[in-house]
Amino acid sequence: MSKITFIEHNGTRHEVEIADGHSIMEGAVANMVPGIDADCGGACACATCHIHVDPEWLERLPAKSDMETSLLEFAPSPTEGSRLACQIKVSPCLAGMTVHLPEAQH
Repeated sequence: MSKITFIEHNGTRHEVEIADGHSIMEGAVANMVPGIDADCGGACACATCHIHVDPEWLERLPAKSDMETSLLEFAPSPTEGSRLACQIKVSPCLAGMTVHLPEAQH
């Protein structure tokens, strides 16, 4: 289990324990983190699990797939740290990671 901290656009923090091997999106949904809608259930088809990853964690993440990159082009408020939570599997090297939630998901 690894702890991931979600910070809503209003500053509200949610510290969530997610089983290694599960996606950040799965952990957010299981723990009812507001702002992670996950409409496609993790199929990388909707971008409703858009998150902003703090810069110090970006190098630890796998590269974005072409599909993820394409979907993020249509996400609200994309940043250099924009990722889809369904595409990031939790592992011990991500324990303690902080992600920020955009104000709205599409």
